Amino acid sequence: MNNVVYKAFGLTLRSEISLPELPLQPGSNEAATDLNIEVNDVSRLWQELCSPSSRFVIRENLVMFEVPDIALFSIHGGNKIIVTPKAGYDEEIVRLYLLGTCMGALLMQRRILPLHGSAVAIDGKAYAITGESGAGKSTLAATFLNQGFQLLTDDVIAISFSPDQIPYVTPAYPQQKLWQESLSNFGMETSQYRSIYGRESKYCVPVTSKYCMEPLPLAGIYELVKTENSKIGIRQIDKLERFQTLFYHTYRNFLVPGLGLMEWHFNISATIINHIEIYQLSRPASGFSAPQLAAIIQDTLDGGIYHDQKPRHFA
Repeated sequence: MNNVVYKAFGLTLRSEISLPELPLQPGSNEAATDLNIEVNDVSRLWQELCSPSSRFVIRENLVMFEVPDIALFSIHGGNKIIVTPKAGYDEEIVRLYLLGTCMGALLMQRRILPLHGSAVAIDGKAYAITGESGAGKSTLAATFLNQGFQLLTDDVIAISFSPDQIPYVTPAYPQQKLWQESLSNFGMETSQYRSIYGRESKYCVPVTSKYCMEPLPLAGIYELVKTENSKIGIRQIDKLERFQTLFYHTYRNFLVPGLGLMEWHFNISATIINHIEIYQLSRPASGFSAPQLAAIIQDTLDGGIYHDQKPRHFA
């Protein structure tokens, strides 16, 4: 057991489970801790609340779920995560869920919007890249890093608001997850990185020197989708479709109704929509198109206007 203090998603967290992905927070004491991660037994509560048809228990201030043979997880009130090890406990798997599903649920409990995607820092502003798993979000973000920009977060984008309701992206931790194909396209050797458990062709890539440690105002969202079209396309997402896009790409969005947060989600989505533009980028399902996609995003930032819903295609 460890009892170490880390920094992630703008939170100071004390963990009994080692989290080597996260930067240490030296000099912190328990009074300054925002989140505690503990190893304890919550199996009795799980048995009382769970139903045979669901892997999740969702209450107003409680989320519980089970990873069979690995662990039970319980997220309480936005300030505590409890892990109950099972017979096949594996710390590497547990870390994936702590920094993924658990953190997504905890951010919601703290009224911080988690989006599924990556965010990069460009000229003092944050730009989010959302999309389904495998769409190429991390690869596109890595392209910007190779051009001299910085990473804010990979996988979970934490969005909060300033007192005057400006949306901000808070940095998560300095690591990306990239597929072997992406590493090859960037000329990076897989032998230098640790593969992710259960995904032997996906790797953890530290980005300490290319990491932005300060929250930045969110200035745009780009939804990345794969299509059978051979060309790259971009269109602006407009009107009510923007609400649908934000909800669809909310990390673990099935938690929102059970936590009683539908009205909250609608209201903060409206606030985000009033401050930024949202675009959809389409790319061919095969081939390495990240440099061209990055160039199109840069074009929108440099004044290229796509204020209609008709896709613009590029060779």
